[in-house]
Amino acid sequence: MTKKLFRNTLLGATMLMGFGTAPAFAQDEATEAQSPQAAETIVVTATRRAVSLQDVPINISAIGAEQIASQRLNDIRDLGAFTPGITITDTGPRGAGTIVMRGLSADDSSTFADNSNNAIGIYLGEVPLYFDFKLIDMERVEVLLGPQGTLYGLGTLAGAIRYIPGRPDASKVSGNAHVRAFAMEQSKDVGYVVDATINLPLISDRLAFRSATGYFYDPGFIDYPFTVQQISVSLPQPGPASNPLGTDAQRAANFRGDRDVNFGKTFTTRNQLGLTLDDLKAYLTYAFQEVRTDGRQANGGGVLGEGRYEGPWRVLEPQTRRAHLLSLEVEAQLGGIAELVSSTGVTWTKNSGGVDVTDLLLDLDYGYESFPAFTGFTRSTARSKQFNQELRLVSTHGGPFSWVLGGFYNELRNKNTYREYIPGFAASPTGIAFGVIPNADDNEYASFGRSTIKEKAIFGEVTFKVTPEWQITGGLRYYGYDLDRIGGSTLPYYDGPVESDDDIPFSPGDTSATGLVYKLNTSYKFGDSTLVYLTYSTGYRIGGVNTGAEPCVLPLNLNQQNLCALPEELFYDSDETENFELGIRTAFFENRLNMNVSVFQVNWDGIQLASATQFGGIGILTNGGTARNRGLDYSFSAQITPEFSLRGNYSYLDAQLTSDVPSLLQIRNSQVASVRPKFVRVGVFDGDRLPGSAKHSGSLAADYRTPVGENGEINFNWTSTYTGNIFSRVGNRGFGETLPDYLTHRAAITYRMGETYEVSLFANNITNEYAVTGISNDRSRFGFVNGGVISRYYGQSVLTPRVVGIEARVRY
Repeated sequence: MTKKLFRNTLLGATMLMGFGTAPAFAQDEATEAQSPQAAETIVVTATRRAVSLQDVPINISAIGAEQIASQRLNDIRDLGAFTPGITITDTGPRGAGTIVMRGLSADDSSTFADNSNNAIGIYLGEVPLYFDFKLIDMERVEVLLGPQGTLYGLGTLAGAIRYIPGRPDASKVSGNAHVRAFAMEQSKDVGYVVDATINLPLISDRLAFRSATGYFYDPGFIDYPFTVQQISVSLPQPGPASNPLGTDAQRAANFRGDRDVNFGKTFTTRNQLGLTLDDLKAYLTYAFQEVRTDGRQANGGGVLGEGRYEGPWRVLEPQTRRAHLLSLEVEAQLGGIAELVSSTGVTWTKNSGGVDVTDLLLDLDYGYESFPAFTGFTRSTARSKQFNQELRLVSTHGGPFSWVLGGFYNELRNKNTYREYIPGFAASPTGIAFGVIPNADDNEYASFGRSTIKEKAIFGEVTFKVTPEWQITGGLRYYGYDLDRIGGSTLPYYDGPVESDDDIPFSPGDTSATGLVYKLNTSYKFGDSTLVYLTYSTGYRIGGVNTGAEPCVLPLNLNQQNLCALPEELFYDSDETENFELGIRTAFFENRLNMNVSVFQVNWDGIQLASATQFGGIGILTNGGTARNRGLDYSFSAQITPEFSLRGNYSYLDAQLTSDVPSLLQIRNSQVASVRPKFVRVGVFDGDRLPGSAKHSGSLAADYRTPVGENGEINFNWTSTYTGNIFSRVGNRGFGETLPDYLTHRAAITYRMGETYEVSLFANNITNEYAVTGISNDRSRFGFVNGGVISRYYGQSVLTPRVVGIEARVRY
């Protein structure tokens, strides 16, 4: 099936079957089918009440435990293909990928992972934590599109993702064990997964312990063939620009080369103690996850003739990510009036790693290229500690009115340290000629930032059932935040050695704001099978202070290097969204066919944009422009026969600016090093398409089950996923690129014996489709020659190639 035919098939299904929104891939193991041929009833708690998915009057999708297992969804990077309205760029184990909901992104794409994103909220249970926890022992994952600030403690600009874990059960001993082994194209090793869950009653029907623990080894498939044997001694470009890699002998003398550098080694564990009394439930949780890798899931676009699965960088680019979570969640019934829910959480994260920074320094045209063995790398650490407390009352008294009232406090402390090293430079003839001050580590640039954000909010919703079929809901959130930051940067070669962050000149900054967000929702149910809803809601993202550089002391001496921020570059404000949405959920043929569709428009104002200071090019955030995102989300689930079912979803998104943003993008002015100015800025304009999201995307899955013997079953599954083209930059201006669309297929054959044993053969990306999923920098830097040295600044993240494997699971 061609890509065009597949997309047209989805569009045709949309027009023939009707209109509807929540995703097709949603199941819950704890629910039962309504009839032998009925689709499964899906229960979600996104509205703070346990409600069938077909009765939820908001745009929500849910992926259940069975679907997570059968599709082998490991973490959040795997969810995008099965969830309408969300695009997730898989950049490998370095992070959670880049998550874009409803097109709310205006930043350039990247080959590096996104390990923070305050446009969305991610929850593990009731505790917010932005981290890609592995999806073992999860009842389901719920994805809520659109602002959710009147129901959740964490304010959200674009939406929220909720991991709903399995809970301790004091009534019985239970558990499961799972193993998986797989081979990957382009990889020399075999990957594997080993995980297990155990549930142990400690006091019958009262107290239980539950643990889910696993180890995931992804062997990787990207090679770095040009890593140098010894930094500052080996030549990263032993030949001239006409033959940069030199002779075979020169390559052997200078390059070590590394295989499968984008491997992922992940250990994860989640441990819960659950107490159940007559009117009280309490869960004490400790979760931990560590992920290690050595490189990007990217190539250099062939700048040195490297292949599709080779990166041209000179050093390994390691990354280690750790997260700890400790939480206490309590649910208490207050007579017949309300349920009190308390969530207390403390989380710690630490991300440490490094990248090849040689090209950035060469790009500055400071003459580093005259040192033949010049190689630079970074070492950075980002730590966070977060405490949050949420109290929520949910009415249980019945009657025409129901309500939710909550209070939220969040305190987030961040500490970032960044260093750039260029070993051997100070002692080289070039360094001596520069007159630099040597230091033990050859630390060329150093910066740090520390911040404390304290956010408080009161939020709630009231629902009035005008009739049994018609309800109206109003929601309100009042919030306030205070942010304090200090930070700075220095050049140790000129300003003196840096032994710790305390040696770096710094500047403080603070900001605060208060505001209101609103929600108005109404829905009407026609009979037992059709629900129509209409929602208006607003959302926000807090502002902040840029502290990567000190404030400029004006007037500046333009004859020297300046690392500073102008007054307008020191702060950035909140940005806001308003969301209009009309949705329909409907079912036919005794619930054997479910369809959901929504149409929406999101208006985005004061967009927070990634930019750089005019002096020193230090990364900052700024505000600029407005945007309008319109779209449609559609899904269906059809139980054709008791054995055969189909599921599918489709999303259309038209996301574009509605005002000009002058001088947003920085590009190199010329491929000729002597041309000045070497960088210029270009603007983006009203009507330009936003980057990061596919205009068209969708998936279609077929599932066939047939009995074998007395207690056996074989299940055949085939899933096709289409991702439309994506822009790497706003309007593709400033050397932006269109990332081509692609179609992938996955399949599995599973044999099950009762509820206890199962074994599967599976394949992902069956046709071994090659696709570019993200871009770092732009073509104005591609192949730039400076002093005979070819730049390797440009990068392309790529899709995981074909995977074939076997897995087995035992439940008890």
